[in-house]
Amino acid sequence: MQKLTYRILLRKEPEGGYTVLVPALPGCITYGKIIEEAIKMAKEAIELYLESMIENGEEIPTEEGA
Repeated sequence: MQKLTYRILLRKEPEGGYTVLVPALPGCITYGKIIEEAIKMAKEAIELYLESMIENGEEIPTEEGA
């Protein structure tokens, strides 16, 4: 299986923690209390997002297509 890499954006929230956005995967958003947790949650969210796309027969986006 090809390894895919996606850019993530971390947004520090005023109430604490970090919201994570994956620009190449619309709607793929998660949260972590600290940066390390946010990155870990992003990896999990990306995996689940892509699994859902594969199950639904959708084309997997790449960073180049973002």
